[in-house]
Amino acid sequence: MDILQSEDDSKPKDKPTLTRTGKILLGVSAASFVTVFAVTTPFILPALRKFCLPYVPATTQQVDNVVRMLRTSSGRLIDLGSGDGRIVVECAKRGFKAEGVELNPWLVWYSRWSAWRSGVGHLTKFYTQDLWRMDLSKYDNIVIFGVPSMMEPLEAKIANELQPRGQVIACRFPMPTWTPAETVEQGIDTVWRYEKPTVKTPQETSAHSH
Repeated sequence: MDILQSEDDSKPKDKPTLTRTGKILLGVSAASFVTVFAVTTPFILPALRKFCLPYVPATTQQVDNVVRMLRTSSGRLIDLGSGDGRIVVECAKRGFKAEGVELNPWLVWYSRWSAWRSGVGHLTKFYTQDLWRMDLSKYDNIVIFGVPSMMEPLEAKIANELQPRGQVIACRFPMPTWTPAETVEQGIDTVWRYEKPTVKTPQETSAHSH
């Protein structure tokens, strides 16, 4: 049985075309996607580091716990791997000369803007630098949100550079061998406060053994 086909149906159909308005909207959408991707990707992916230290925003409870540990402290503070700068900003609000070091330039720029918006831009500094190249001897307080793989070498670096009366505030993961002077919270919100261990000289050790 023959199938009758109308004259209109026998002609190839034209491909759909975009109107000028549609092309503009498509272009704007594509540009917006590229911009958002370029801005947000550094916030999500780890920066290139000696150790993989991905950007994971601190919870409000973690920030509160850090501030709580510093309640009787003062002086100069450094946040190693400062991310979006929340710890630095909150500490600056409480009178600290607070600084942050972060390899990711997008996060450093955001941190500076956040500090300015919070009215503490003059009390804060942010560096785009490898934390392993930082001289920690000039800081009274060191804050670190680390990962297990980096805590042992970081402990050694801090032991060599931390001032005798300095302290370390560790979040999420503790120092490998140091005994905390104070601990607050549990789980991912745990924060440990450490004072620099007193290292005895060989003479002191020998005298004590007798």
